[in-house]
Amino acid sequence: MRPSIKREQIESLHELGFVARRENVIFLGPPGVGKTHLAISLAIIAAKHGQRVYYGSLVDLISSLEEAQVAGQLKRRLAVLTHPSLLVVDEIGYLPVTHTGAVLFFQLMTRRYERASTVLTSNRGFEEWGEIFGDEVMAAALIDRLLHHRHLVNIRGNSYRMREHTALSQALRSEAEAPSTTRQRRSSRSVNTR
Repeated sequence: MRPSIKREQIESLHELGFVARRENVIFLGPPGVGKTHLAISLAIIAAKHGQRVYYGSLVDLISSLEEAQVAGQLKRRLAVLTHPSLLVVDEIGYLPVTHTGAVLFFQLMTRRYERASTVLTSNRGFEEWGEIFGDEVMAAALIDRLLHHRHLVNIRGNSYRMREHTALSQALRSEAEAPSTTRQRRSSRSVNTR
């Protein structure tokens, strides 16, 4: 577990009291620190305890809402997404969102407010959400609702994936250098025997 995460907080979240109380969980931190992993683990535990769960990235969620709006099924789609006890919205801030998409997402979060729990992950701080959603006022209203009953987990550190990449890179570099060192030793032995 990352040093910046309090083990007690994560264990407490996995007891699912936040779902019963209809509270939100927000994981913030740079890419590769385990936000999605933790969000999915909460979703799995909730599902194992018989809770209805829905998972999607912000972009996929908004796409489904936009498609429903075009098909004249927005009200129905919003009802479907409002119903799960736990909605996981992953990757807020990774890809741009249209103004229409931002408005639809705001409508969904307003419907879920104090009715069901939402887990969100973002690589961007709240001060950047106005830029993400293209509207400072709407972003402020969204953040206000999300933070009203919430558990905030700030994760600091370097990417697990980059750490693995760096370790592999160093191992390959060491491996590539090893034969040349062996060749140099052989060459120096040849020179010394003459």
